[in-house]
Amino acid sequence: MTSLFSYLRKLSEFVKFSHTIFALPFALASMLAAYNHLNYEHPSLPQWRTVMLILLAMVGARTAAMAFNRIVDRKFDALNPRTATRHLPQRQLSLFSAWLLVLLGSAALIAAAYGLNPLCFWLSPVALAIVLFYSFTKRFTDYSHFFLGVALGISPVGAWIAVTGNFHVAPILLGLAVTLWVAGFDMIYAIQDAEFDRAHGLHSMVVRFGSYGALTLARILHGFTVALLLLFGLVSARRGPFWTGLAVIVVMLSIEHIIAAWRSLKWVNVAFFRMNALVSMVLFVAIAADVYLPKRLFTWF
Repeated sequence: MTSLFSYLRKLSEFVKFSHTIFALPFALASMLAAYNHLNYEHPSLPQWRTVMLILLAMVGARTAAMAFNRIVDRKFDALNPRTATRHLPQRQLSLFSAWLLVLLGSAALIAAAYGLNPLCFWLSPVALAIVLFYSFTKRFTDYSHFFLGVALGISPVGAWIAVTGNFHVAPILLGLAVTLWVAGFDMIYAIQDAEFDRAHGLHSMVVRFGSYGALTLARILHGFTVALLLLFGLVSARRGPFWTGLAVIVVMLSIEHIIAAWRSLKWVNVAFFRMNALVSMVLFVAIAADVYLPKRLFTWF
């Protein structure tokens, strides 16, 4: 039993399961906004079946994408001092286990989509292709950060479709906000590997423009992120809690860029993980409060 738990822990560490917190709150926030869209005055509580299927789809897609990324990048990971201790270079997990995770995660995504509605099911292979394709992009384009952004940015759109069975401009705006937010913080994170990427022919905005240029572009992208969240709030008729949450997000993104400007490896990791995890959680809490707190509390806003 101990060996089984140890193996499962390794699998969780291998796919960085804790990083699911980046995209999952956005998907759940979009889900709540979709229920609100169906009945603005009296939004229903999410059906547990829908919630569980969305969670299964999200975890499955991310597990498949991360495991695939580790497989594709294993030779570069072995050469990079920052990543040389990862599971595949150190042979702590077999390649078979990694491929098994890709297959199981992909199957979970498609099965969950099938259980949600026909449109989700037919779009699930497209979503899977998008999240897997990102792993190749650093080999041929400086815009790999945006491909990663799209891979996470489709989650709010998918969650909305899971509830309503239709497209709408609101989740598309939220998805675009997530795309630019992720692209921006991934540029910050890429500063750690700038010299390695340059030496091994890998592409990024940091390699192309240097750390200062990449940080400047990240600030611009996060400015557009805030603008898109504002548009999302207007289009979906959000109220006081959402706007309060958006103000908090603006503050947190500003702090992130102050931290990133220090260019310390330790602080880059703080900016990447802690701040961005908080951004996604704040948005989820803000939308949940907006949707379900009594509207009479916010007649002034």
